[in-house]
Amino acid sequence: MRTSKIARKTNETDIKLELNLDGNGEANINTGCGFLDHMLTLFSKHARYSLDVECNGDTYVDYHHTAEDVAICLGKAFAEAIGDKKGISRYGDIILPMDETLIMCAVDISGRDYLGYDAKIPAYKVGDFDTELCEEFFRAFVREAKITLHIREICGSNSHHIIEGIFKAFARALAKATSIDEKYANEIPSTKGVI
Repeated sequence: MRTSKIARKTNETDIKLELNLDGNGEANINTGCGFLDHMLTLFSKHARYSLDVECNGDTYVDYHHTAEDVAICLGKAFAEAIGDKKGISRYGDIILPMDETLIMCAVDISGRDYLGYDAKIPAYKVGDFDTELCEEFFRAFVREAKITLHIREICGSNSHHIIEGIFKAFARALAKATSIDEKYANEIPSTKGVI
């Protein structure tokens, strides 16, 4: 099983996270931020990963530390769960519609961290979640997971839809990239022999 458990405690957050890449899409999420809980729940569902997150953070300040630190833990868990990457498809991509919004997402489980992010989110907040934290979340995730991730908003006007479309597209693309290709089940998908 491709699983990981992460515990991380700082002066700003105390996080316990469990990830199963071969799960069933069930999620138990409690970050103290309703919108982030919603995004992580739909990420789990659309990737078909099982995900448990418990975070106690300094949300009286804002949600910055919570969003970033949860992403750090999720990235660390992903890197651990994916293991030596033997047999994975490695690449995944999607163009995902959500009402008026259209999001392109492409993933390479490359062993190198890079985020290409181009999303114009019109509102500063969705609920009490600062929309700029969407980019911060993915930047922290790719840094720890060591993946290449490109996110592009092709069109969109509703801030909630844009961010939700991004998380759904990310989930679907990542699920493709982590799927096992039976033809190459015992191979590392790289001419280098390692990723």
